[in-house]
Amino acid sequence: MGETRSRARDARARTAGAGRGRAPAKPRTSPPGARKGTERSRPAGPPPPRPRLTRARSKAGEVVARTTGMLGLSSTKRAAILAIVVCALALTVAVPLHNYVAQRQELAAVSDRQQALEAEVDRLSTDRARLSDPAEVEAQARTRLGMVKPGETPYIVQFPAPPEPEIDDGQAEPGVPWFHTLWNDVTGEPQR
Repeated sequence: MGETRSRARDARARTAGAGRGRAPAKPRTSPPGARKGTERSRPAGPPPPRPRLTRARSKAGEVVARTTGMLGLSSTKRAAILAIVVCALALTVAVPLHNYVAQRQELAAVSDRQQALEAEVDRLSTDRARLSDPAEVEAQARTRLGMVKPGETPYIVQFPAPPEPEIDDGQAEPGVPWFHTLWNDVTGEPQR
């Protein structure tokens, strides 16, 4: 529909243009009964060219008119197409950006894991160097395994277990909520 309007507009502009394709202008005659002295006299010679009828348009108006004529779309349709194009561009950028961020996070996690493993390797290297000393091996065997040299008498000291705390008459029993103890004290019921 927009295309047919622009074609009609162009056809009108061509016919209203420089006078091409028109019949020559007829001389004006005064109606009968009009006074002859009121007419203005014209100089002899060819009649002056008629001014061209043109529409004054701004640059933006020309661009809109050309775009409407070329695409044949209304402004709403153009806006919808523009929104679709913007969404498509956003989606094409979003997936690689998501992959980039995920890879950066994975790289940071792997770097942290690598540093932790390097620290563990250093610790194990120092333990290996310490355990290569025979005196350290002997001390570990005595303390951890309870080994003795031939001819030595081992003594194992066992400490008695600490006594369980006794419940006095005003204290709560372990594992019994305080409100049970309070209720028993108020009612005078025996403790269970």
